[in-house]
Amino acid sequence: MSNLRFHSPTALTVGQQTALSDNAMAHAVRVMRLKVGDTLTLFCGDGFDYQCALSSIEKKSAQVEVLSRVPVSNESPLAIRLLQGISSGDRMDYTIQKAVELGVTEIYPLSTERCVTRLTGDRAEKRTEHWQGVAIAACEQSGRAVVPTVHAPLTLAQWLSQHASPNDLNLLLNPIGAKRLAALSKPASAIQLLIGPEGGLSSAEIELATQHHFQSIVLGPRILRTETAALTAIASMQSLWGDF
Repeated sequence: MSNLRFHSPTALTVGQQTALSDNAMAHAVRVMRLKVGDTLTLFCGDGFDYQCALSSIEKKSAQVEVLSRVPVSNESPLAIRLLQGISSGDRMDYTIQKAVELGVTEIYPLSTERCVTRLTGDRAEKRTEHWQGVAIAACEQSGRAVVPTVHAPLTLAQWLSQHASPNDLNLLLNPIGAKRLAALSKPASAIQLLIGPEGGLSSAEIELATQHHFQSIVLGPRILRTETAALTAIASMQSLWGDF
């Protein structure tokens, strides 16, 4: 049986006994039918995989013993922060899942003028928790041992006032962008990638971002959906400057 891999919400050390999360327990024990003594892999986001053996199984819980740890060296050399206009339905989940697989380091969901989905209060908190779970599941699947943070939603203006820096490579996708991505030099700093929602960014938002050191780029002659645009841009960066 292939070695199963799950996220641990708590820190791990070799030699300790630790409980599996509810999701890991359900999949490992109830679905895969693992028994005491069978092995699996846990990671907690510190850059290591931890080899573990099931030490006890109860009706609603399971314990493992941490046997060893192995460094994981598959993080991208690029620090890409995705600033994604909140999209509706399953599009946002899909974008987060695939962006994590492609190596982004952080994700900022942004509320923009043309967002269909509006999130505030408890709804925003629950959605952020859900998106973080999507990112964790993508790490489980892709082998990443560092979990990107999905931040609580901000407006575009809030993000620009709090985080924009002229020292980063700040890019926004714009169908009438002045440059193609391939025309840019490999950055020595972090990359901020701004993507609009389904309706794109308004002209006022593009102007505001430009005032905060963002430059417009275009990927090609065709207009891409929001989820396609984000993933195409990240994959292109990895091909040009990263580890693809």
